[in-house]
Amino acid sequence: MKKKVEFLSEFLKKGRKVGSVTPSSRFLVKKMVDPIDWEHSNCIIELGPGNGVITREILKKMRKDGKLLAFEINESFCEDLRAIGDERLIVINDSAEKLAEYLEKYQIAKADHVVSSLPFAIIPRETEYSIMRAIAKVLSRKGVYTQFQYSLASYRKLKGIFKSVKLNFTPYNIPPAFVFTCRNA
Repeated sequence: MKKKVEFLSEFLKKGRKVGSVTPSSRFLVKKMVDPIDWEHSNCIIELGPGNGVITREILKKMRKDGKLLAFEINESFCEDLRAIGDERLIVINDSAEKLAEYLEKYQIAKADHVVSSLPFAIIPRETEYSIMRAIAKVLSRKGVYTQFQYSLASYRKLKGIFKSVKLNFTPYNIPPAFVFTCRNA
């Protein structure tokens, strides 16, 4: 309950930078992480992790020698993420547009999976495209990008950037959400 109150508080304070009034449901979290090949994922990137609902699930399942780079622009949420205290988690208080810069900084060639909760509906269109192109650029050849949204507005944009885009839906979330699973190959 405390996490939901904190999430709502951040939404009320910074509504244009927080995409939801509640954290993701366990049903949505499952759909977001199901496509991950845990055995072969050395680097996972999470975009817009909020207070870490999906982050914690990723850390539970990922390899002991893996890295999770979490990009979050809300400093309050970054504090929540740092409090998780897992050495595999690298919290980055910066824009997802800078994915390539940070992969280079941490000497990581490519990301095996990108999980995103970014609220594209409230992000300027130019920034949205910039982030999608950055994801396509850093994703490994067999990598997967999973994105959820509350509308289908991003579907055509994703199809224009990725070779494969599959659509799923989970009604068991507030609000119900669409899940896009994208691949470069």
